[in-house]
Amino acid sequence: MIVLTVDQRGSTHAEDRVPQVLDDLAQWSEGGAGLVVPFSRTVGDEVQGVLVGSDDGARLAVDLTLGLLRDQGWSIGIGVGPVELPLPAESRNGRGPAFYRARDAVERAKTRTRGTSVAVEGPDDPTGANRANEIESLLRLLGAVRARRTPQGWEAVDVLAGLDDRPGRQKAAAQALAVSEQAVSQRVRTALWQEEEAVRPLAARLLAELAGLSGPDIGPVGKPAEARGSGTTNDDVRDELRGTGTP
Repeated sequence: MIVLTVDQRGSTHAEDRVPQVLDDLAQWSEGGAGLVVPFSRTVGDEVQGVLVGSDDGARLAVDLTLGLLRDQGWSIGIGVGPVELPLPAESRNGRGPAFYRARDAVERAKTRTRGTSVAVEGPDDPTGANRANEIESLLRLLGAVRARRTPQGWEAVDVLAGLDDRPGRQKAAAQALAVSEQAVSQRVRTALWQEEEAVRPLAARLLAELAGLSGPDIGPVGKPAEARGSGTTNDDVRDELRGTGTP
């Protein structure tokens, strides 16, 4: 699974923006696959949601992360790994390595500059750690590109993103913006939008691969989730994990 923990930056001296970001996250997730536990407030100015560790979940995680980085008012921690099943209705009641890693990741993300405040945590083995570092680097790079985009660049990118990818799209964008096609082309080049669009699928693919390396989710009696029945609580699994030394 993929857990996103999102914390408001500078909240001590700012208004509570959690209601607005929850609305944004719900809107960005609407109609898409991948979200299994909707985002909700966990504590204070923090929100959290759970996504499935699949291609759909990874793509949505990347999209949500970049949307939050554009705002520059949030620190984003991405934790990848097993979770305890059954999943709760609210993420704040969830347990398992993916939740713990998201917590570690968001604390690291808080030390980063605005626009690049994202961190990724996965399995501790060399393969998992290297893959998490690769994903984090790509997301921070994309965040930095977006942070340097001008309002005019965003205007062109937002219009183009809302149009079907077909011949004549740039002309349609120019008409919508009441500027020339050359002006749209210049804005897009300066905004590095095509470069961003080329890199986003790579970040999502690596994130899905990391989720695939992270092992099965944790159901009752310490067996893989697909092999278990019902009747054992998350507290039972937590006690078992403590006995085996699993984090």
